[in-house]
Amino acid sequence: GWAGEGPGAGGKNRHVCHAAARLEMGSLWEEFNRLGTEMIVTKAGRWEPEWPGELQRWESTPFPSPSLCRRMFPTFQVKLSGLDPLADYVLLMDFIPLDDKRYRWGWGNGGWGPDLGMLSPSLPCRYAFHSSSWLAAGRAEPAAPGRVHFHPDSPAKGAQWMRQIVSFDKLKLTNNLLDDNGHIILNSMHRYQPRFHVVFVDPRRDSERFAHQNFKSFSFPETQFMAVTAYQNHRITQLKIASNPFAKGFRDGDPEP
Repeated sequence: GWAGEGPGAGGKNRHVCHAAARLEMGSLWEEFNRLGTEMIVTKAGRWEPEWPGELQRWESTPFPSPSLCRRMFPTFQVKLSGLDPLADYVLLMDFIPLDDKRYRWGWGNGGWGPDLGMLSPSLPCRYAFHSSSWLAAGRAEPAAPGRVHFHPDSPAKGAQWMRQIVSFDKLKLTNNLLDDNGHIILNSMHRYQPRFHVVFVDPRRDSERFAHQNFKSFSFPETQFMAVTAYQNHRITQLKIASNPFAKGFRDGDPEP
């Protein structure tokens, strides 16, 4: 359904106070979330196959495009309502850590969870996945440089944003701390929550005074994910192949292992 901002939405500019966002492909996001969503992050210039056989298929295509493999899937898409049709808005996304842990994949009961025995109780921890589960493997690495991704159609009128589904299909993830391409930088083996922001373009000369009133933020818990350099949970691999349109060749041509 439609989502609005949580407590604290009061005091917002009238151009954003009624804004609402509905997550598209919600059922698919929930299906991934039940398994523990994983998103691939790699350093710029590197390409690694996301699933078995992908390298051979990629090399055999006439115009291979490895950059597709670094985009989020499912793609973050929303339907907006409640905007002023005549006002200008900028749409953007950022990603915040879900906890102060780092994870690893290993043997255990299944699922992602803390492995606290190896840590001092006073220290924040990291995570790991074992026996189809993620466990805490130590404290989190220093936070990656904070970046935001602006929707390329920004700024645009509210009427345009509400007319069609807003898709962040150009957003790319990397774990390269020195990235100079504007990609979102994340630490691998850490958990993240994507956030979506609607910002009213205030025409007033002193608009910076009202910056805290001119935006509204949305978070969808089902879009949380683990950043990885290769898929750890085979069920995630299978679901990506089954539901990602770019993986059609794997569904049609590859026999079951």
